[in-house]
Amino acid sequence: MPKRLTTTLLLLIFFRIGFAQQPNTYPKVTGYFSILNPVGSWTKNGFTSNFGNVYTIGFPFGVNILKSDHFGVSFEVAPAIRTEKNISKVNTVLFHPGAMFRFRHGFTFIGRMAFETNGRFGITPVFNQIIKKGKVASFFISVPFPVRFGNDQPTSIGTGLQLGVSF
Repeated sequence: MPKRLTTTLLLLIFFRIGFAQQPNTYPKVTGYFSILNPVGSWTKNGFTSNFGNVYTIGFPFGVNILKSDHFGVSFEVAPAIRTEKNISKVNTVLFHPGAMFRFRHGFTFIGRMAFETNGRFGITPVFNQIIKKGKVASFFISVPFPVRFGNDQPTSIGTGLQLGVSF
């Protein structure tokens, strides 16, 4: 009987170890694609909405290098299309490197630097939340707060809503 009990215990330990969920291995590379709808921005001249005579939409995509469960780095490129007087064109391309601080329950804070081809530059704090996690892809929502300087324009702070898929 003791031999059978020992064998059973060893088999249970083996199967528990063999089929346990494996921890993430780092570094890990992920990618994403999203759509950004700016809401508006504030300057010393007041609030400017994105839903007036001019409409802009962005298409951020990027690569994340996750160093651990709590930290990673990200590089994003975001072309923006601007429509004004029934004419649409690529208005700017944003280069957006940043550091990712990952927390529990799919929440991430990303501190980004911003370099736009239209001559503006600045920082963008981003609050990101995974809303549906899948085996192959996850859906997320983000709220960025871009702060921009330069190009002989007043300093601005804006906000928007970003929806995307990471893989």
